[in-house]
Amino acid sequence: MFTYKTTVKMHDTDAAGILFFGHQFRLVHDAYEHFLEIIGFSFVKILSETNFFIPVIHAEADYKSPLSVGDRLTIKGRVEKVGESSFVIGYEIINARNTIVGTARTVHVTTNSKTRKKIPLPLDFKKKLMKAR
Repeated sequence: MFTYKTTVKMHDTDAAGILFFGHQFRLVHDAYEHFLEIIGFSFVKILSETNFFIPVIHAEADYKSPLSVGDRLTIKGRVEKVGESSFVIGYEIINARNTIVGTARTVHVTTNSKTRKKIPLPLDFKKKLMKAR
């Protein structure tokens, strides 16, 4: 499991001052990028030093409670599944009162960075994912 802390910003909200639904995905993607850095596979490294990429092929989210500007959040993520060429990460978005205010799940597939064809997870990357479970 990994954690990422953030705060709801003004640009995250809609005209009603509530977190815009699509921005929940941005929040969990920021947590995902943080996770990749923790395991030694930042996007900078992936883009400049490897021959693979890991696009999101499915994303889903549930909104449990409204969020407003200034709300402090902890996003807890965990690798739920590691397959031959894909992996799944689940997220819980928790407010300062320790209440789950949202959940999300993303499915990623490994592709060759040049051909964009699906490939098996590179062994060193797969080992890091498995260790993070």
